Amino acid sequence: MFVLVLLASVPYTLGPGVEQSLVTLFSLVAMATWWNLLAGFAGLTSFGQQAYLGVGAYGLYVLALAGVDPFAAIPLAAALAGVVALPVSVAVLRLSGGQFAVATWVLAEIFRLAVTLSPGGDTGVSLPGISGYMPLLRQALVYWCALGLAAGSVLAVWLLARGRYGLAARAVSADPDAAAASGVRVARIRRVAYCLAAAGAGAVGALLFTHTLYVQPGSIFNVQYSVLMMFMVLTGGLGTVEGPVAGALIFFVLQQALSAHGPWYLVLLGAVGVAVTLFAPRGLWGHLGRPLFPIAHLRET
Repeated sequence: MFVLVLLASVPYTLGPGVEQSLVTLFSLVAMATWWNLLAGFAGLTSFGQQAYLGVGAYGLYVLALAGVDPFAAIPLAAALAGVVALPVSVAVLRLSGGQFAVATWVLAEIFRLAVTLSPGGDTGVSLPGISGYMPLLRQALVYWCALGLAAGSVLAVWLLARGRYGLAARAVSADPDAAAASGVRVARIRRVAYCLAAAGAGAVGALLFTHTLYVQPGSIFNVQYSVLMMFMVLTGGLGTVEGPVAGALIFFVLQQALSAHGPWYLVLLGAVGVAVTLFAPRGLWGHLGRPLFPIAHLRET
């Protein structure tokens, strides 16, 4: 709690530069955490979570255009992404493994093309209803929303993972047929994970829009977001609550330190990913860290 209070005071103590960097970090934590719910707990590896980043961002645009305050519209945009994911899940959850991963990527491209072909979609849009905020107040509100989203995401996934849902999701991830034979409703477990992960991505997409004030289909629907989510989760520790946070911190530090080196930045990131996969297949937190968010049914694994 003390750490959260300390972080909440950043807009008053450390200034806009640190504030904006931490917004990026908190967004990464939220993205990685929800992707981990889908892949680490439900066993569904998605290459298309950028679809719901885009739904959240453009959902925020539509809501703000209708007169809803942009910050109040963030949870509504997240809910919209979850609602959109519900009928989509009926189709994509019929698939598994590599077929599911490719299908989610194709779905994201369909979303991108649909937005691009809409009036004015190709050039992007600016966020309406934000001009009434003074710049410093707007930046502080974005920061607090990002902090709340990151903390809330970690807490929500931990509560899900430590309860009966987490136990059932682990069983589905390990062996869907055996889980079904034991009475676990496999389709329901996967659908809940898919829709919650979509809502989480939608919240991040809406938050990024309030941060940048401009969104374009080619950027928000970029598959690079899913690649980053995968990198952070696998580096930190798949199927742990702390792993995505650790992976986001690792990526953030590497990004700050290496981005000035041009293409070598991506090469070094790839080298880190390969090294972790070879020498620490459970992720760095899985090998080195102690549980900060204990999950009872994982104590013996």
